[in-house]
Amino acid sequence: MSYCRRVTQTLENNAAEDGLLDAIPAPSGPSPRRGVLIPAMVGLVIGTIFVSIFLAAFHAPRPHDLAVGVVGTPAQVAAISTGLTSNAAGSVKLVPFGSAGSARSGIEDRSVYGAVVIDADGKTVDLLYAGANGPAVQATLEGIFQGVAQGSGATLRPVDVVPASSGDTRSLSIFYTGFGLVLAGFLFGLISYQMAPRLPLRLRLLSLTAFAATAGTVTTLVAGPTGFNALPGDFASLAVVAVLLAGAVAAATVLIMRVAGAIGTMVATVLLLILGNATGGGTLPVAYLPDWLRPLADVLPVGLGIRALQGISYFDNDGFAAGVALLAVWIVGSVTILYAVDRAMDDRRAPEAP
Repeated sequence: MSYCRRVTQTLENNAAEDGLLDAIPAPSGPSPRRGVLIPAMVGLVIGTIFVSIFLAAFHAPRPHDLAVGVVGTPAQVAAISTGLTSNAAGSVKLVPFGSAGSARSGIEDRSVYGAVVIDADGKTVDLLYAGANGPAVQATLEGIFQGVAQGSGATLRPVDVVPASSGDTRSLSIFYTGFGLVLAGFLFGLISYQMAPRLPLRLRLLSLTAFAATAGTVTTLVAGPTGFNALPGDFASLAVVAVLLAGAVAAATVLIMRVAGAIGTMVATVLLLILGNATGGGTLPVAYLPDWLRPLADVLPVGLGIRALQGISYFDNDGFAAGVALLAVWIVGSVTILYAVDRAMDDRRAPEAP
């Protein structure tokens, strides 16, 4: 062993004298300080944003102008409106209907979240609601209109006109399904870019298409009528939305990573995972969100996908057409910008080529 060490030392000394060691580049990489500080700062920022946004949205959720139908005489409707002003100002927006049947139809196509139907003598008030909207909506409506009915000496009678599926007794499966698709799309985009940042666009599109088609189909098989029946709608329609949701998040993540560079992971996390799931409407309807968060539900992929999946399953395809169109825009727009960025980079490198 001592002989080997002497030989090695002799070779190193000779190489140093000949200047060979100077030609070998020193190991490069982030300094230890950056390796310690940057991960800690990123984790702190993302964690703080997550806690702040979710607590701002859900620490004390209450509806804002929740659309509720009302059926009754003008005097009865006026009395209900006065009771709401006293007990729940700003929480509910009354939408008049001509009959109980039309009010029920409004709940079924989700133009309203519930309806109060007052009988002729005003002694009984039927509260129509959709159990598929979740127990929080039912509890909100019962809490508001119980007090209103008691104030006028009437009896409140809750009636579930759109019950949740037996495979989704708490109406939370839509949230978990949407979150799973979004998380899968985010991880695909993240890993795809990190492992192959210079992958040709045609191959990246092939990988993206294969992922989205597989993830959306498998998720529908598990959550839809062929699996847990948590989403009891038409299988083909559910699969289309699931595929587009996974593809939109994946394409957007790749684009953000490509354009934002080192901070792309944090930007994609905040935009698609935190803001997306906070405003998606999977746990509570959009009407429960603060005003500054509510518009994101109609723009980000999560809210578009969840509303479409709920509409297919329970509410006469509410949000399906808009969801399909806008999710497709997310995919096509992301791919188009990726193509433009790649072309610009290729044009920039071309004069440098020998």
